[in-house]
Amino acid sequence: MNATTPLANQFLIAMPGLGDPNFFRTVTLICEHSAEGAMGIIINRPIELALREVFQQLEIENPDTLAARQPVYFGGPIQNNRGFVVHEPLGTWESTLAVSETLGVSTSRDILQAIANREGPKQFILALGYAGWGPGQLEQEIADNAWLSVPATSEVLFKTPPEARWAAAAHLLGVDVTRLCGDAGHA
Repeated sequence: MNATTPLANQFLIAMPGLGDPNFFRTVTLICEHSAEGAMGIIINRPIELALREVFQQLEIENPDTLAARQPVYFGGPIQNNRGFVVHEPLGTWESTLAVSETLGVSTSRDILQAIANREGPKQFILALGYAGWGPGQLEQEIADNAWLSVPATSEVLFKTPPEARWAAAAHLLGVDVTRLCGDAGHA
């Protein structure tokens, strides 16, 4: 991987040897990547919270029953009291970061209100918090064999059960991540 290659709209797949408990066996959608650093949302770690409870906290009344049952995810250790809606299609919400031409991350209340009213994006997940890396940090971690990267897919992001996303993302590379060794080798 070239150090100038942007990683936005890529999955970061934690290698088995990555011991940080925040990232052990995670898949992180990289939402933004530049010379200033990177920002991503972990997409395979649901927490003991349903969207219903977020709607209640925000006083959003009469939410759609199906949406209210959706799990909320641990998106990362930074600002884990702030919600990030990863969604497709992109739409025109008040505060959205375009990850690709079709995928976005929104942090405004209007998208949650729309989801509650069945007027939101067709596919979404809500995560609390995000993961962040300083300048050059993510590139160094990849060089140190902490992560694999692969272009993100809607199939893994929205249609694969959370507990299967780690292996499914690695499978996009043709890798059985459960057979990988946690130790890096250098010649």
